[in-house]
Amino acid sequence: MARRPARKSARSSSTRSAAAPASGSDRDRIIAAVLALLAEKPIEQIGFSEIAKEAGVSLAQLRGEFASTLAILAAHIKAVDRAVLAADFSDMAEEPPRERLFDVLMRRLEILAPHREAIRSLIRSVRRNPPLALALNGVAVRSQQWMLAAADINASGPRGIMRAQGLALLFGTVLRTWVNDDDPGLARTMAALDRALGRGQRFAGLLDDLCYIPSRLCRLRSRRRRRDDDAEETAAA
Repeated sequence: MARRPARKSARSSSTRSAAAPASGSDRDRIIAAVLALLAEKPIEQIGFSEIAKEAGVSLAQLRGEFASTLAILAAHIKAVDRAVLAADFSDMAEEPPRERLFDVLMRRLEILAPHREAIRSLIRSVRRNPPLALALNGVAVRSQQWMLAAADINASGPRGIMRAQGLALLFGTVLRTWVNDDDPGLARTMAALDRALGRGQRFAGLLDDLCYIPSRLCRLRSRRRRRDDDAEETAAA
């Protein structure tokens, strides 16, 4: 199915400032330092002293802001979440859920554009470092719950968590295409995202069926218990 390009409205004009606030606070400089270092080397080779030097802060200041490099990455992901959520998606309220989610995730990629090399580095590290992959997955799932919310798709409860987990995995596959997509129009990326959401849509349908089965069983058990209770009361009488 042919897809339109991601919206290039006023939302995209503030991409860089939204993803990397220009306040110059210690926190912002530390996040920017880690992203800059990631563009040059694997995360496993980045130490606290190097981060502090790159950010122009002391180790004490670094420790005051963050407990770990993963916490710094989580703060960056949270900042990207906030930038996406701050966008105006009111013009897509009447679109199907898949279209809304497509726009939300393309907006996320616009915000991530200045950090493509850092993300490429992380993808390489995740492939060879299962503990890092597991840790980042937890952060990604929380993030994708917010992306689902931005697309007005329910992300609450066990079903919402499963949706967010599926979306985190799908978005990870799209990122691997995106980091190598040199086309300004991101044609390969949009095609990959479209295919991923198609797979996700089929998964969501299956998930709805699976979630329906336990609820139906609960209702059947409830009716059975009521029948058993009535039978016991009749026998006692």
